[in-house]
Parts: sequence; structure tokens; C-alpha cells
Amino acid sequence: MVQAVRHLPHPVEPPVEILVTAAEAYPALERAFLSVKREIVAGFRVFDLKTRLRSPEALAVGKTWFDLLIHTLRRGVEVRIVLADFDPVARPRLHRATWRTVRMFWAAAEMAGPGAKLTVVPSMHSAVAGIWPRLLFWPVVKSRLGRVAGWLRRQVESHRMTALREMPGVERMLVAKDRMPRPRRFLVPPLYPATHHQKLAVFDGRRLYIGGLDLDERFYDTPEHQQPGHETWHDVQLMLQGPVAGDARAHLLSFLDIISATAEPGEPAPARAGYRFVRTLSRRRRRGAWRVISPEPAVNEIEAAHLAAVAGAERLIYVETQYFRDRRLARRLAEEARRKPELRMILILPAAPDDVAFEGSTGLDARLGEFLQAKCLRILRRGFGRRLFVGGAAQPRRTRAKGRAQLRGAPLVYIHAKVSIFDDSLAVVSSANLNGRSLRWDTEAGVVLSDTDDVARLRQRLMAHWLPKGAAADFFDPVRALPAWWALAARNAKLPPDKRRGFLLPYDLKSAEDFGRAFPLVPDEMV
Repeated sequence: MVQAVRHLPHPVEPPVEILVTAAEAYPALERAFLSVKREIVAGFRVFDLKTRLRSPEALAVGKTWFDLLIHTLRRGVEVRIVLADFDPVARPRLHRATWRTVRMFWAAAEMAGPGAKLTVVPSMHSAVAGIWPRLLFWPVVKSRLGRVAGWLRRQVESHRMTALREMPGVERMLVAKDRMPRPRRFLVPPLYPATHHQKLAVFDGRRLYIGGLDLDERFYDTPEHQQPGHETWHDVQLMLQGPVAGDARAHLLSFLDIISATAEPGEPAPARAGYRFVRTLSRRRRRGAWRVISPEPAVNEIEAAHLAAVAGAERLIYVETQYFRDRRLARRLAEEARRKPELRMILILPAAPDDVAFEGSTGLDARLGEFLQAKCLRILRRGFGRRLFVGGAAQPRRTRAKGRAQLRGAPLVYIHAKVSIFDDSLAVVSSANLNGRSLRWDTEAGVVLSDTDDVARLRQRLMAHWLPKGAAADFFDPVRALPAWWALAARNAKLPPDKRRGFLLPYDLKSAEDFGRAFPLVPDEMV
């Protein structure tokens, strides 16, 4: 039941609000929706309106984001959102989820009344494979489409028709859809290797919510990470104010034209009061039957920001990322480490990709991803030697989980954050993982922080997240942190889970190497 409540005034906040996990980020996003006066412009990979509301202010409106959206539209706020659509053959579940969300958005607009101002755009990336890659992968694609058609045939008719309405990309590839759907005989389906991976929203052109976190009940977790291992989700968002929000708004209104090659990317956004907005954008290659096995990179500002920051780093690089699979970045880091004997690096990774740990995936993409990450970590080790610490995270309690769903006998803390911090001088917070896909193919968005107070506060907050309460100053000192982190992780590894302090453990490189496989014909950017 949606209740009418007076919208909140804009709160007085610090220029940069650091939000660790959805327990902090979701209420901040709810309050931003409640306090906005005129316009919300947003772009997300996933934005599930069934997600429960958490803040007391939003719970006065309703129970879910569906209720909050109705309330926002009834207040006369204009809402424009671009949602990622997905390859209907390679990612049928995600494709269906996008279109189900679109239907919920329009249902909310209908309930809000005739004055509702809503634009919701489900967008497949414009980069499409040329005919030869499509023919090369046709047997695999045909098999996957056949499995989807078989699943549809097993549904009762009402469920089948609902599923088809929510999977328009699949429906176009089938015949006899009402009773016994099957793939069209001579169809060579398009392949979409890139997607929109950004997660950001701009409020009245003056406030920006940005980072690595989508909106979904699955991604809700707290800083204490006390949920079952398959439900943990460590992530980082920022809420910023100022002109950088205008740069993000301009991106959201123009990026679809850029990736479709009907507009040029324009100049990079300038640094504004210690913040700079950065992007990754690619577009369909204009010529060549082999186009898009790789799209054509159009903007690589997030990659460029990392490479420039690596060159300027002198003491400590601190990184949290879901994937570290880009060999180009690994080699640059190793080169700088050899040139600078005082340079150290702390890298925090999930113990295994979520599809491997929790779904048992053994597919080509999962194995290639682990192969690339193991290679990158070996490159870093050759460059840094003992000046590198690679850590994983697990809850300080026992688990019955087996295989890679556990680390040293404890449930994983799944790390999805995308943060890179260079000394106390610069930080990058974005939706981009440190893999070729995020740095050169997918649509990504982030900010570079260059205010030293903001950077130091961010590093202190994120480092403290993994450490025992009251950790000594050595753990945070750019010079002394590395041996302290090594010692804590090694000590935790020797203790039973319920005796450990903090979440920190050594990363299990051997498991990644054993699982990974090279596939020479597949570009690194695919994973």
C-alpha cells in the first residue's frame, strides 16, 4: 500500500559519502529518491523493483522499491533509466529479468497516474558479431537455444506464454510458440559480446550515486557479513555532490548514441573540486566480417586513469576487485614495482568467482577467467616479490560447504567492489573490474578522487573493514601495512574459523591455477 508522505529536504552531507555494502548503500539511495525534487537519470545493470526497502523514511512509503517508484512518480519527479539487456541465447535468465523489470516499471507508472513522467530503456549493447564468428559459434548457440526451447515446452501453456512475453529476444528465434516452440531452422542468431555494466544515478543534476552495486535482494549484505556464504556481497558505492554529477548526467543522456556510432565521445570530463567522472565505452566495428569477436573501443578513461595512477604511485597500491584478469595492467604494475623498490601492493579478491563457487560452473568462460587471473597474479609476484599481498576473505565461523564455496573451512565473503587506491593521492571507484571486458568492452562509469582527505578516508574505511576491531596503526601505514597484513592472514589460516580475527586470509592461487584453462582463440576481453 503506497502512502502519501511529504518528500524529504536535501540533507546536509559531506561531499563524499562512503557506502560499504548494500546495508549502507540501499538506504542512502532510498533517501535520495525521497529527497529529489525534479529529475532522476540513472543507468543500471540490474534494478529489481521487488527489492525490499530498508530505511525508516522509505518504509513510511511502502515495502518495496515498486512502492517507492510509484511514490516518486506521483510527486511529479521525472525518472529516466537505462537498463542493461542481455544476449537472449547466452544469458536467457538475465534477458528475461530485464524485461520483467521493464514491465514492472510501466506498471508503476500506470499506478502513479496519467501525469507520471517515466522513460525506461532496455538496451542491448550495439556491438554485434560479424557473420564468420556467428557461423563459428553456431553449433554452440544452436544447442543453447534448443535447451531454452525445451524448457519452454515443459511449461504449462500459461507459464510458457508469460515467459515468451518476458523474453522477446528468444521469441523472435522460435516457431510454433504457442504449443511446441522450437528454433527456426536456418537461423544464425546475432551474438552480443558486450553489455552495459554501469551502476549510477544522478539526482537533480547535483548528486551522484556511483560504484559497483546494482539493486537486487540477492546483493543485500551488511558490513558484518553474517549471512550464508552464497548470500554475502561486499560492495562499495559513493554518494557525491557537485559538478561531477552534471558530467555523469551528460554521460547517461549521450552514451547510447556513442556506442551506436551516431555521436562522438567528446572530450573527457575535467577534474572538478577533487573529482573526475570517467567511462569505458565501446561500439560496433564498422567494417569486417570478423568484427566483434572484439568491439571497437571508443573511450577507455577508466583504464587510462589506472595506468596513469600506477605510474605515479610511490608507496602503496590498495585494490579491491571482483576480477583481476587484465595482463596489460598486471605487466604495467610489475614494471613499476621493479623500478620502485619501495612500492607495495595489497590486492583483495574473492576466493572464487560466484558462478564457480556457488553454482558449480565449469564452462569455458569460467575456466578462462581463472586462467587469466592466475597468470596476472604470477606476473605481479614476479614484479613485486614479497612486497605483494593477495588476500581473500571468509567469515570467522565454520561451514559444511565444500570445494571453492569455502576458504580454509569458512564461508566466503564474496567481494564485488571495484576500488583502486594509490598512496593517499588518488582513488578510482567505479563499476569496472580489472579485466579486459570492463576496461575496454563494456559500458562502465566511475569517479577519480584526487582530494587527499577523501582518498585517505576511503582507504582507512576499506582497510578497516577486513581487520579486527581496534587494529593497530601498523595495519594502515603505507610502509608498515604489508607485513602486518601478511602476518594476520597467515595466523588466521592456521586457526580454526571461529578463532580468527577479522575476515582476512591468504588468496588460494593454486585452486585458481588447477581450475583455469587457456582457450587460445578466445580474446581475453570475453571474460
